[in-house]
Amino acid sequence: MLGWQQHLTMAVHGGADSGGGFAGSVAGWLAAIERAAGRSPGENFADLLPGIAAMENWHPLLVHFPIALLLLFVAIDIVASLAGKPAWRGAASWFLYAGTLFAAATVAAGLIAAANVAHGGNVHEIMEKHEHLGISVLVLAALLSVWRIAVKGGIGGPANQVFGLLAMLLAGLLVFTADLGGLMVYKFGVAVRAADPINQGAAQQHRHEGGAEGADDHSAEDHGGHAH
Repeated sequence: MLGWQQHLTMAVHGGADSGGGFAGSVAGWLAAIERAAGRSPGENFADLLPGIAAMENWHPLLVHFPIALLLLFVAIDIVASLAGKPAWRGAASWFLYAGTLFAAATVAAGLIAAANVAHGGNVHEIMEKHEHLGISVLVLAALLSVWRIAVKGGIGGPANQVFGLLAMLLAGLLVFTADLGGLMVYKFGVAVRAADPINQGAAQQHRHEGGAEGADDHSAEDHGGHAH
């Protein structure tokens, strides 16, 4: 039987590709419902959203939200400040608050992923920079949120200039953080199942190199402790 995604496609396109038309779509939906009734919730979820079901960690799914929300906040807030539109700044505040919450969830998921995703030594340094930048984004977004709430959105004078500079710094940190995340995925295939054999081998080599360095350091210490 067809999967949920295929039935959704048939419903949107009128079933023209399958030649069934409206009647074919209805029959397909009935068949899908019958099939779903005999399967577990997990199997149905994987059938409906196979991309999300294939994820080992939700970090790649969550990361889009703080990027979009916080960049929208920065853009709207700066325009509103220059145009003297307090109502726009009030709307921008909600993008900031939502972006901060999603940033917290994204950082948490990212830290979990970093501990479980196979990667080599060449990626480890990039991953650490990505982590530090991500945490910096969260801290700065939280700081701006607390500041905004404390003054109830009424920031003016020199304080407004400082706030604007920090908001632009936040946007810059977001761009650099996203760039490193993209580098790990699109160049090194981190968390990409098709690249798992390569990453597993690189991770094993990374562990061996780390162990060898530790052994060399230990040997050097022992050697230095002997009298000659």
